Amino acid sequence: MGRLFGTDGVRGRANADLTPELALAVAVAAAHTLAESDKTHPPLAVVGRDTRASGEMLEAAVVAGLTSAGANVVRVGVLPTPAVAFLTAEAKADLGVMLSASHNPMPDNGIKLFAAGGHKLPDEIEMRIEAAVEANATTAWDRPIGAGVGRVHDLLDGADHYVQHLVGTVPHRLDGIKVVVDCANGAAAEVAPVAYREAGAEVIAIHAEPDGLNINDDCGSNHIDGLRAAVVEHGAHLGIAHDGDADRCVAVTADGDEVDGDQLMAILALAMREAGTLAQDTLVATVMSNLGLRLAMSAEGIRLIETKVGDRYVLEELRASGLALGGEQSGHIVMPAYATTGDGVLTGLHLMSRLAATGKSLAELASVVTKLPQVLINVPVGDRTVGASAPEVRAEVERAEAELGETGRVLLRPSGTEPLVRVMVEAATEATARSVAERIAEHVRAASPAA
Repeated sequence: MGRLFGTDGVRGRANADLTPELALAVAVAAAHTLAESDKTHPPLAVVGRDTRASGEMLEAAVVAGLTSAGANVVRVGVLPTPAVAFLTAEAKADLGVMLSASHNPMPDNGIKLFAAGGHKLPDEIEMRIEAAVEANATTAWDRPIGAGVGRVHDLLDGADHYVQHLVGTVPHRLDGIKVVVDCANGAAAEVAPVAYREAGAEVIAIHAEPDGLNINDDCGSNHIDGLRAAVVEHGAHLGIAHDGDADRCVAVTADGDEVDGDQLMAILALAMREAGTLAQDTLVATVMSNLGLRLAMSAEGIRLIETKVGDRYVLEELRASGLALGGEQSGHIVMPAYATTGDGVLTGLHLMSRLAATGKSLAELASVVTKLPQVLINVPVGDRTVGASAPEVRAEVERAEAELGETGRVLLRPSGTEPLVRVMVEAATEATARSVAERIAEHVRAASPAA
């Protein structure tokens, strides 16, 4: 069996790569792996999904798998991923399951798993679940019968409970803020406008009419042109875009300029330090964050810790070191005091709270970070390990780093799932970044030619 779990759960084309049979098998394996060893009560699982039509099919398979393994299931329906994590913790459930492919197009879907407390799974637990899927495929497992079969219940007020939790975290009300929110025709369509309005903002919602097929379709955090235009048209203070499962947040200024996750982290870090809540005056980001973020935080006396790519690695560092803020350039922002995972609506609330508290525009707040031009080249290779580590490639990287000095950065990273090596270069000018990136890419291609 190939590797099931990618950077964020199991993902693929629904009913092709990610079949109901596979979803059922993953659910059974997750129930066996994540359920507490105490057998005095049946395991409890919380199951949610985004708005994809295939979510209905996969939800049925997951629920069947969980109940066949003896777990009781609480279905929460269409909710953001962080809401499912929150409700998993609130219900003291053994595990949570979210059916979503996040920002991916509609034909895709995915399975995101949470352990007790609503926390994402470490690599070793994912490996145990994969091993259980494989073992159950070849060896019959003990199935409960009669009263041992799990039961299913629907939670009807999960969205209300989640929204009240979010609004209760806001340090300063949003009265006077006019915002356009792009809901990506996804899981944020109901809760994001309600949460922003309850916190005091004037809200114009766009792409908030999901039909099962239009999630992320030319909208959401990966497609912000419509949001830019709507912000300017309505004279809003800012725009906020979420992705399909609302664990991301990116923003645009009143003039329609993008404000990415790096800039959002800087804004929130400064606000939290001012409030005395930025633990150890430290921010956690991944190696993909722009060098401009590191330089800005250094100038402000804030330490930056870097992790591998993936918000779960940010989460692991936050939990291990007792820190209060981290995230990714893509807009996954994690605030452990309020959420166990990246939460786009939570981020939007705290961003607008900062605008309201300071009276400053988003453009002014975001200007603390001067982003360096960043060029990323995905190089097809025969062997991604060879392509990234060949001596001639490493030598070229060292030459480039010496050439760039303190004004740039090189990151060479083999893809975790595809035959690619990712070459990322930051420099003082885009021309320099592109020239250096293309030079390194040529050495990678030569070291391991694609088949």
